[in-house]
Amino acid sequence: MQHAKKKQLRQLRQWRIRKKVVGTTERPRMSVIFSNEHIYVQFIDDSKGVTVASASTRAKATPDREKLAANVESAKKIGTLAAEAAKGKGVTKVVFDRRGARYHGKVKALADAAREAGLQF
Repeated sequence: MQHAKKKQLRQLRQWRIRKKVVGTTERPRMSVIFSNEHIYVQFIDDSKGVTVASASTRAKATPDREKLAANVESAKKIGTLAAEAAKGKGVTKVVFDRRGARYHGKVKALADAAREAGLQF
């Protein structure tokens, strides 16, 4: 499959999911993005259009960020850090947005770590 066609199908899948997954002030959207090297998590209030909290492997506040990568072990650490950042802003319930990624491996590890740290979704 050509790269352009693959990219187009991924974009359509993301749009299809985003029609259904909407964050509010009470339940912001927990958007998870995995690049080849890093992991990014944002808690977004779509009604106001603002990011409530965030965590990533590139953030300066992340401990041992030089050792973190886009793998399962790092996903667990970032999931815990993201949950702590959200709870610091008063967020306990979220809507999980995996952006078209399958729920296994890194995505599942991050979600499980966030649940163990106290988030409900």
